[in-house]
Amino acid sequence: MTPLDYEYLRKLLKERSGLDLSADKQYLVESRLLPLARRSNLAGIPELVQRMKGGAELLTSEVVEAMTTNETFFFRDKIPFDHLKEAVLPALAQARAARRSLRIWCAASSTGQEPYSIAMLLKEMTALFAGWRIEIVATDLSQAVLEKAKAGLFSQFEVQRGLPIQLLVKYFVQQGELWQLNADIRGMVQHRQLNLLQDVSHLGTFDVIFCRNVLIYFDQQTKAGVFGKVARMLEPDGVLALGAAESVVGITNLFRPYPERRGLYQPNTAPVARAGAALHVLKAVASAAR
Repeated sequence: MTPLDYEYLRKLLKERSGLDLSADKQYLVESRLLPLARRSNLAGIPELVQRMKGGAELLTSEVVEAMTTNETFFFRDKIPFDHLKEAVLPALAQARAARRSLRIWCAASSTGQEPYSIAMLLKEMTALFAGWRIEIVATDLSQAVLEKAKAGLFSQFEVQRGLPIQLLVKYFVQQGELWQLNADIRGMVQHRQLNLLQDVSHLGTFDVIFCRNVLIYFDQQTKAGVFGKVARMLEPDGVLALGAAESVVGITNLFRPYPERRGLYQPNTAPVARAGAALHVLKAVASAAR
């Protein structure tokens, strides 16, 4: 791969997915894209780049999918899910008692372990949310991983990573060498293809947003842009969950830390202007005038 080929790929990947590759990551590109080039009957990456420059859109999409990381597992890092169970969901249950509805968005949801972990957690809290309308929206850039997520079929290795044995027994059925998540839990999650760099406002507003372990691949400007979008989609008392290596510090002042719960954040000031939010804005103004 020539330096010009690498620069072309770096620019394309940043534009299409937000992935910000440093100058020393050529080895990573080669390891991910050489197998794709061979499957496409191409001699190597220079030929792959040439095809892409010629307008091979399907091949370009495959390159972007091959380069985006889809590492995930059930109840990853555990602590955010403990926070959700112990603090966030009980507080929202009280705050939403009148409307009895809850919306949760998992951005960069990969093969589904994160949204399904949340679905199982909510199912275990049925007494608190009986009769509620609950929506879990899972989005990802890759259609391939979304299709796997929809199927709800996981290998022995995948169910052994973070999934408590009691939940495996309760919500999964073994099918040969795979484990099938039951239809009840699968039905709690909506899967949609979405690029975080594009307009995401059509998803509406949410009470909880999980945007974990994806921003670490973006540069500061791209991170700030994503935070701006998320802020507009989060309810004034909603909660944003970031990954263990991610933070809003030094990037945006739109959020403040959730009290005594590391990795969780809430909108920092008055609600961000959004369609249908006029009532919230009026309340904020009235409160400030007291």
